[in-house]
Amino acid sequence: MQKNEGSKVVKWILIAVSVLFAFVFLILPLYTVISVALRNGVGKYFQYITDKDTISAVKLTAKATLSALVVNTFFGLFAAWFLTMFRFKGKKVLTTLIDIPVTVSPVIAGLIFILVFGRQSVLYPYLQQAGIKVVFAVPGIILATIFVTFPFISREIIPILEEQGTEEEAAALMGASGFTIFRKVTFPHIKWALLYGVVLCTARAMGEFGAVSVLSGHLRGKTNTLPLQVEILFGDNKYVPAFAVASILVILAVIILIIRSIVEYKGKKAE
Repeated sequence: MQKNEGSKVVKWILIAVSVLFAFVFLILPLYTVISVALRNGVGKYFQYITDKDTISAVKLTAKATLSALVVNTFFGLFAAWFLTMFRFKGKKVLTTLIDIPVTVSPVIAGLIFILVFGRQSVLYPYLQQAGIKVVFAVPGIILATIFVTFPFISREIIPILEEQGTEEEAAALMGASGFTIFRKVTFPHIKWALLYGVVLCTARAMGEFGAVSVLSGHLRGKTNTLPLQVEILFGDNKYVPAFAVASILVILAVIILIIRSIVEYKGKKAE
């Protein structure tokens, strides 16, 4: 009896600590963002989030996120296939290189891109001659977003392909084409992992701040993403507009969280 009572006490203590943690670090901040965003009324709220600079930030965030999704989905599929289906020297080195964006600070990543494509770079004269501007321009924002989200999709697919076994080899021996093997054998196994990686990549891309902050130059209406727009408004002491713009990211984050939960549930159910 004493053991059961002790277990119940520990159980309720852990539940209370978890609820308190979630309230302080998740619910309270989210409530604060939404409440401050609506402080001046719904009309003002829509005025803040439809400001021309905010709309420009939304469009750039969407463009950078979509670009990262397309590139990293394409790369993730090929990298996962290549790393799991073939044996070659340097395989571990390549796997480590793919994971570098996760370990490198986004600010450092932004500085690296400035060194590679900035005025002091050996590439700069050729880029200038071709009329291509990377630093303090939209291409730089897109490159930075792709870089920081680089491994998210491939890291979700690789473990699934490693567990799959030799079904592809059996299908190939039976005369199936490469596309048929991918469509009927490989894709059904990885579809939920792929979708989960896409969700994670989207969330990371929308919230990226460090790398794009270094590369953007903070040009209003041109190179500011939503996180940078929030920083600028807050720096101008426009607190309510800053929270209004931040609420867009909060709403998108909640939507992505719901989608992620659904995908995770569907994936586990399909196993």
